[in-house]
Amino acid sequence: MLYWLADLSDNGGLFNLFRYITFRSGAAFFTALIFGFIFGRPLIDWLRVKQKKGQPLREIGPDHFAKAGTPTMGGILILSALFFSTLLWARLDNGYVWVVLLVTAAFAAIGFADDYAKVTKQHHAGVSGRVRMAIGLAVGALAGLAVSWLNPDPLSGQLALPFLKDVLINLGVFFIPFAMLVIVGAANAVNLTDGLDGLAIGPVMIAAITFGVIAYLVGHANFANYLGVHFVPGTGEIAVFVAALIGGGLGFLWYNAPPAAVFMGDTGSLALGGALGAIAVCIKHEIVLAIVGGLFVVEALSVIIQVAYFKRTGRRVFLMAPIHHHFEKKGWAEPQIVIRFWIIAVILALIGLSTLKLR
Repeated sequence: MLYWLADLSDNGGLFNLFRYITFRSGAAFFTALIFGFIFGRPLIDWLRVKQKKGQPLREIGPDHFAKAGTPTMGGILILSALFFSTLLWARLDNGYVWVVLLVTAAFAAIGFADDYAKVTKQHHAGVSGRVRMAIGLAVGALAGLAVSWLNPDPLSGQLALPFLKDVLINLGVFFIPFAMLVIVGAANAVNLTDGLDGLAIGPVMIAAITFGVIAYLVGHANFANYLGVHFVPGTGEIAVFVAALIGGGLGFLWYNAPPAAVFMGDTGSLALGGALGAIAVCIKHEIVLAIVGGLFVVEALSVIIQVAYFKRTGRRVFLMAPIHHHFEKKGWAEPQIVIRFWIIAVILALIGLSTLKLR
């Protein structure tokens, strides 16, 4: 919104700063961060009053009953900061920004409905998994269609491969189901990772920083050519959204760090995962998402493997899935798991950035 203040400048002066993505990204970060600090405590207090008993805890698995009464739906804080800051600082005539915003909002709505059902019923069964999946796939399909329309003709419906700028795989009509898989898969993978205080938000921010950098470079013709990646005009503006996400995420982490004063809930985890998936589809870096978000992939695979193996043999591969609970069962302390998983996320992010080869 504030981008239009640049029209008041004559290619100089203070208002000219609003033309630059870097300036607006920095402003979006601090706006979201301050928003989180200001409204974090009042929101948590309000959620505690409204929810009374907080998020229902499972009776099986690691002992988390010391957390009883902790309110959930803390993702509202992240998303409020994210949307306020993005709408304030991003160019609202940019289609990619709206694709990512609407995907995030749609998955937030799915997560909110699920959290609300769990809290009001005080039961782990929220919205039906089939309903969640159906709505998520529909959102992914619409996002895939929008991105196909927004991408320039040489890239529309194409799958780009890391390190191979001259190689594109034409998915044609299969690009839509591929986009659906990426977005829904990312949303659910982050959702499965959200099981310990601070475990999900840290890797989400690390992945977001990585994709914010890539989005900025991919959206800049000179940088894209120099780094040997496909130039996708307009995607640089996604960096403003990412900066707002990181600012909002840090504001939330202030209250979510162990011991958490609030849980993210499906409201936040599904929305943030969907956002990462949508960004990857927009900037043609879907495969790189599997690298940068490798921690989320492992968490999801641990559940798939556990369920499939148990149905086949009646035995378990892991002590408990998702895999972070396996390490809890082995005696690792919660902060130990969180910090080590964050370290892994940083390593994977650096590997993902290495796909931007120099010519």
